[in-house]
Amino acid sequence: YWWLFVIMAFPVMGCVLYYFIEVFPNSRESRKAEKAARAVAKAWDPERTLREKVADLESCGSVENRVQLARACINSRMYADAASLYRSCLNGVYESDPEIRFGLASAHLLNGSHSEALAIAQKLRETHPAFRTAEVGMALAKSHEGAGNLDAALAEYKVLADTYPGEEGRWRYAALLARLNRGADAQDVLHRMLRNAERMPGHYHEAQGEWLKLARQHLQA
Repeated sequence: YWWLFVIMAFPVMGCVLYYFIEVFPNSRESRKAEKAARAVAKAWDPERTLREKVADLESCGSVENRVQLARACINSRMYADAASLYRSCLNGVYESDPEIRFGLASAHLLNGSHSEALAIAQKLRETHPAFRTAEVGMALAKSHEGAGNLDAALAEYKVLADTYPGEEGRWRYAALLARLNRGADAQDVLHRMLRNAERMPGHYHEAQGEWLKLARQHLQA
């Protein structure tokens, strides 16, 4: 209640203080401001996190520190280094760790090593069928597509069109249908994307803007 006394004593300044102390930190604008601040910090020193993770690994060569450095390498587009770090973790009790194996598959996929990514993702699905089912499915689909196994990729994307969070699964399914000269089917999926987005709140449009933009561009082409 003390805010009432502040606002009554100083109407304008009290309201301003109340907004920035009580309301703004939990608002959508605050989250945007924090995101912008992180982007600015990264622009000024894009390799800071990478250097910090290298220092952590030099201090302690644990599996956890190697995984953290591998993730930092991926963020810095050092995919081959990330793959090497993930691979170095697959020993002893961590030999079958699904998180590490998924990280290795992702690093290979980003590096364009589709056959390696495919083999790891297939094995991961066999041994841990309940682990990150949608994400593993996306890794398999992308790996199949990159390796030229288009029918297998299409089968994976068809499932992901209904199960993958957001619109990426539907977009990739439609894109591959179009690539296979199934334009009418591709358009049906794209229209479904846009109809689905119409029912969603604004933050969904913001988060899925890349895929929705691609869908509109394809339909207008």
